[in-house]
Amino acid sequence: MFDVLIIGGGASGVSCALILGSAQVKPYAADKKIALLTHQKASALQDAVFYNAYGIMPGKLGKDLMEESLQHLAQQYPQVQQIDKEKVMRVEGIAGNFTVTTNKNTYTAKIIVVAVGSAPTFNIEGLMEYVAPHPKALPEKNRIQLTNTDHKVDKGIYVTGTLAGWRSQVAIAAGSGAAVATDILTEWNGGIPAQYHDSTRS
Repeated sequence: MFDVLIIGGGASGVSCALILGSAQVKPYAADKKIALLTHQKASALQDAVFYNAYGIMPGKLGKDLMEESLQHLAQQYPQVQQIDKEKVMRVEGIAGNFTVTTNKNTYTAKIIVVAVGSAPTFNIEGLMEYVAPHPKALPEKNRIQLTNTDHKVDKGIYVTGTLAGWRSQVAIAAGSGAAVATDILTEWNGGIPAQYHDSTRS
């Protein structure tokens, strides 16, 4: 049973995983089991090149950024389990006891974070009832979102990035994933607002 299972290894999913992994030095997060399903073949990052993204060296290729970010996660926070080459087919259950079925395995999780793209090919059984037109994309692109309030789709289900209705910018996606992570940390901290960042003063 994972405390959090993140579906998607793009900017928003990895950003969420990095924040959750870093916060495991805190007592309220120390014993939490976190996993990231990294399958993300359709990520917009695959074809991207960055010149206007904060903190990213100009000319960085998106495919390299994806690979490096997963390496960063593995090296810095090895306790976050990375599950590769599995595509999620179905989500069922309720908060505290979700079952996530991939093309290869079945996992259980208390909280799920859906961090895949907003392409109209989205087809995860059990989440289709939340699908709606994307409010900030060109109509002809047929982009979708999962209906949510401040990233929360339903009890125990969060959504990030473009699938949360945000525009397709890597900085927005990463920030969206980080925002969800801090909401989860706050939940683990008994509702007391929580976030975690390293400091040269600590």
